[in-house]
Amino acid sequence: MAAIATPHVRPTHATSIAIMGLLFFIIGFFTWVNGPLIAFVQLAFELDEVNAFLVLMVFYLSYFFLALPAAWVLRRTGMKKGLALSLFVMAGGAMLFGEFSTQRWYAGALSGLFVMGSGLALLQTAVNPYVSILGPIESAARRIALMGICNKVAGILAPVVLGTVVLHGMGDLSAQAAAADAAGRAQLLGEFAAKIHTPYLVMAGVLMLVALGVLFSPLPELRPAEANAAAEPGEGARVRGLFQLPHLWLGVLCLFLYVGVEVLAGDAIGTYGNGFYLPLDRTKFFTSFTLGAMLLGYVVGLVAIPRFVSQERYLGISAVLGIVFSAGAFLSHGYVAVGFVAALGFANAMMWPAIFPLAIKGLGRLTETGSALLIMGIAGGAIVPQLFAVLKQHVDFQLVFLALTLPCYLYILYYGLRGHRAGRAPR
Repeated sequence: MAAIATPHVRPTHATSIAIMGLLFFIIGFFTWVNGPLIAFVQLAFELDEVNAFLVLMVFYLSYFFLALPAAWVLRRTGMKKGLALSLFVMAGGAMLFGEFSTQRWYAGALSGLFVMGSGLALLQTAVNPYVSILGPIESAARRIALMGICNKVAGILAPVVLGTVVLHGMGDLSAQAAAADAAGRAQLLGEFAAKIHTPYLVMAGVLMLVALGVLFSPLPELRPAEANAAAEPGEGARVRGLFQLPHLWLGVLCLFLYVGVEVLAGDAIGTYGNGFYLPLDRTKFFTSFTLGAMLLGYVVGLVAIPRFVSQERYLGISAVLGIVFSAGAFLSHGYVAVGFVAALGFANAMMWPAIFPLAIKGLGRLTETGSALLIMGIAGGAIVPQLFAVLKQHVDFQLVFLALTLPCYLYILYYGLRGHRAGRAPR
């Protein structure tokens, strides 16, 4: 019987991995397009840096507010319907953002980003635990690393696509707008803002097509309560609530800090380069450098875990690299300093793949809720970069960057060494 069943299991598993890879590609594209969007809104809406960084604040805060409702929705819709719903919500947000950006109404454009983030909160709440429990939890980091490659390939492409299609010649346009009178400036910036409309309509159409494809796909349902049962004998019976799981709560904080430094290194790298007065037409592509480093980090992690090193030990190594690269960015200048910021992508790459499975390990029936709490931690991407944007108005930007990243990496190091074992039975 086993010999007959095996051919049916493998294609289903491979198909599930392929669908998850496509969804992680979508997550990566819509997440990492935010870096160049900061430059877009700053020029199109005539904003200062603090207000331009509201792009990240609004986008990532949607995770905080929508993650727990997303878990409730998924329990009622099931996997495929929930995934399709998330993509339709994202499509609606993309249309809103494109329309309100064309009208140069910033509050409306931010509402579109919030809707997109809400769809992503639902999508992330589903796909991360799904990939984690699709096989043994001990090797989950390898599967998430594979998903991360799909995510970061999209992240590399997103700034290039937006930079080429929408932001081309932005440096010259900025100079022209500054020299024009009020009417001429309004016309120039109106034409520039309108360039975002068609790309976001195309994105919305693609999202709706993928949603329909997922809905009619052979994607199987998984039961987290069974697939992610506690590993230690008797532990599942002892755990009655989330507050008896300190390794989860420490993991939520760890994910919050990790996403904060990840977004800071990826989306604020252009602003970091601007601090050295590097050309705007070059800094708009800097996010791709960070994402390229992350892609390399995922490839290394995919090879190394768990064959040569455990996912928790690799998390500690990654945190140490984060400390070293942050110090290098502080102690250097110009393109070298920007290179150290981009290198943080390599250090950050395997943090999510390690933190997420370590934090949900053994949650059983609480897996969906625990995963939603971790997704809420993505709000770190709203807080840490906004702190950078505000504090750099008063203190040297390199010092602010170091002061924000160093404590985050120190805590991540703690979680990799000890925090993930808190409250768990000793082996």
